Amino acid sequence: MKITEKKIDDLNLELSLEISAADYAEPLDKKYKELKRKSEFKGFRKGMAPMSLIKKVYGDQVLSETLNNLVGEQLDGYITKKKLNILGEPLSSEKQPELDWKEGADFKFLFDLALSPEVKVKVVKEDTIPSYKITADAAEKKQMVENYKEYWSKKEDAPAKSDEEIEKEVSERLEAQFANESAWRLSKDIRDFYVKKSGIVLPEAFLKRWLLATNKEKYTAEEVEKQFPGFMEDLKWQLVRGTMMKDFGFKIEEEDLKEAARAYVSYQYAMYGMTDVPKELLEDAVSNMMQDRGQISRLVEQVEDNKVMDKIKATVTLKSKKITSAKFREL
Repeated sequence: MKITEKKIDDLNLELSLEISAADYAEPLDKKYKELKRKSEFKGFRKGMAPMSLIKKVYGDQVLSETLNNLVGEQLDGYITKKKLNILGEPLSSEKQPELDWKEGADFKFLFDLALSPEVKVKVVKEDTIPSYKITADAAEKKQMVENYKEYWSKKEDAPAKSDEEIEKEVSERLEAQFANESAWRLSKDIRDFYVKKSGIVLPEAFLKRWLLATNKEKYTAEEVEKQFPGFMEDLKWQLVRGTMMKDFGFKIEEEDLKEAARAYVSYQYAMYGMTDVPKELLEDAVSNMMQDRGQISRLVEQVEDNKVMDKIKATVTLKSKKITSAKFREL
């Protein structure tokens, strides 16, 4: 077997993988023998069907599986050996010549690979990011107070509330709401600031092909195109965040994930009005989450985000800006 590497540009590689008949003869023969031992054909005892019949029935499938396994092993081995930091997965090249799938033939496979760019970005005190202090727009607050008054006037089974009590409740709710909105905006501005500062360039053409290839049963080319800008921004931030995790010397411990899982489970219970969940029930739910690969992946991202965001906020200059809720929503 032979792999040849061709550099297209700084972010794209083409790999040519040549597999001769001698390369796949042994694993192919092994598969045939396994099938023969397990085969059951009318007129033959189990495992006694002639090899010619096995090849006639299963030949194309066995050849395809054998070659796919070899190709996968060779690509993975090459990527590991060369320490290639790739994005997505290798894709069959658009220049791949048509293959004649016949046993005994030699095969040549072409693959496109996208390389992850080197990310260089530092967090320094001189980096200035706005931090918004939102105040209620007068008209918005007035409307909310009127809505609350109407609500409480119709609630027959509840004690009446004074105008002062309603005003206080509205102010507290708005304060909590604005705090959440301000925190969300600060995180977004931090992401945007450092993605822009990093100047990351990604192999867009390859990534569009990869997204379509891996989601062809869920999305059309038009849908991938529509969602691509959002995907690009998320990917750029993931790369920036990953670099910062290394630069800051951060690691994710199991307890970090469990703590994040506890917070998530507690929030879910609170959504149903359960604020005093027994510890045993909480820990059971956390344990279940820790067995789910999808949940673990989500928790890792969340923990990384929290660690990096906290460090950035403690390092940079956050410039406080007062703004009305109406103006904030225009940002």
